[in-house]
Amino acid sequence: MTTFEEEIEKNGRLVYTNVGDSMRPLIRQGRDLLIIEKPQGRLKKYDVPLYKRDSGQYVLHRILKVRDSDYVICGDNRWTKEYGITDRHIIGVLTAVVRDGKEMSVTDKRYKAYVHLWCGLFPVRAFILKVRALPRWLRLKTGKK
Repeated sequence: MTTFEEEIEKNGRLVYTNVGDSMRPLIRQGRDLLIIEKPQGRLKKYDVPLYKRDSGQYVLHRILKVRDSDYVICGDNRWTKEYGITDRHIIGVLTAVVRDGKEMSVTDKRYKAYVHLWCGLFPVRAFILKVRALPRWLRLKTGKK
């Protein structure tokens, strides 16, 4: 079995299905195919890199801000931003999503409209996600099931 890094190095791209719900609603777990390619230079705001955390965990999340030495990254279905991801962590970048046999490039107008709308609503989405998580947090805090 090859690693993501080896696959991209060998074939120039990686096609796989994701695990997890952190990029919903754009990416559906186990159903959509993701096309990841080797990045050409520094990534930009709203790019979706595949990166490897120092812990060894692979993650596919969206860049919300490009800083001089790192990126601010967050999943579309998350509210907690991640800091400290640098170019050395980046393995590849999402170039297309295949859903129900139809490929949608990240350059497609529909994709770009989704990204700008979804990211523009980040403060509202973050608030809603936090409110939805509150009952679970309270149960954990009080020790009740």
